[in-house]
Amino acid sequence: MENTTWMANYTVRSDFELVGLFSQSKHPAVLCVVIFLAFLMALSGNTILILLIHCDAHLHTPMYFFITQLSLMDVMYISVTVPKMLMDQVMGVNKISAPECGMQMFFYLTLGGSEFFLLAAMAYDRYVAICHPLRYPILMNHRVCLLLVSSSWILGSVDGFMLTPVTMTFPFCRSREIHHFFCEVPAVMKLSCSDTSLYETLMYLCCVLMLFITVTVILSSYSFILFTIHRMNSAEGRKKAFATCSSHMMVVISFYGASVYTYMLPTSYHTPEKDMIVSVFYTILTPVLNPLIYSLRNKDVTRGLKKMLNVGSVFQ
Repeated sequence: MENTTWMANYTVRSDFELVGLFSQSKHPAVLCVVIFLAFLMALSGNTILILLIHCDAHLHTPMYFFITQLSLMDVMYISVTVPKMLMDQVMGVNKISAPECGMQMFFYLTLGGSEFFLLAAMAYDRYVAICHPLRYPILMNHRVCLLLVSSSWILGSVDGFMLTPVTMTFPFCRSREIHHFFCEVPAVMKLSCSDTSLYETLMYLCCVLMLFITVTVILSSYSFILFTIHRMNSAEGRKKAFATCSSHMMVVISFYGASVYTYMLPTSYHTPEKDMIVSVFYTILTPVLNPLIYSLRNKDVTRGLKKMLNVGSVFQ
């Protein structure tokens, strides 16, 4: 009889409650407006960057092709979590069904994993451009770029397909309150009444492997880049190389740092409040900052943007 009741508790009640950012805020209306403005900034900034690169023939290079993919991932990444969070706040509801929770989890895992590998591909692209400039058109031809980008998407989706079904098939017989603003794996796992230690260990090893592969590529690429820059005779060449690489490194540090905290630090370092703050950083702030980093610190992009604005003013 007890088993039947226990089974009913986690099979019938299929909805979760997202106890997110607004419940922690003293001014939820103000926070809602701020997040909405950040969402609009991320959406418009990344969309403008994609259109600018697509329309300007001077930006049809491998580096900008990778940046368009990064912007596309950022647009999708922020769209997975923020619209529902804002709508729930406006409508006064905080429920999410199990299928919706699983879909949200799958998409953010896929996009997050894809961005991991794409940032490594971008580091390799900078290595070839700076260390082997004469062979760059051959080593980074269109086919190679497509292969690197498609591999990033495929490997990211493997992460989503692997973790989402396992996470969502655990029995949830405790409170259905997810202390987060979206269905992130660690937050959902806390609701399970079964032993998840083996799964958490495997997830940790999976993250370590992913991190090891991508960080090895990035560190190796930038080690060779720094060595090559050090040997450059041209001060202008060194300045340009540093400017290009520093933009990419800012994005890498912000994204990887937040991911390491979420998935690799022991649970003793985590609290619901800290987890939400870190998640805000890489799900909301990073998509806002990325187009600014790649546009404000890039003369080619700013030149193309000015050109687009001048053309627009002529037609008015």
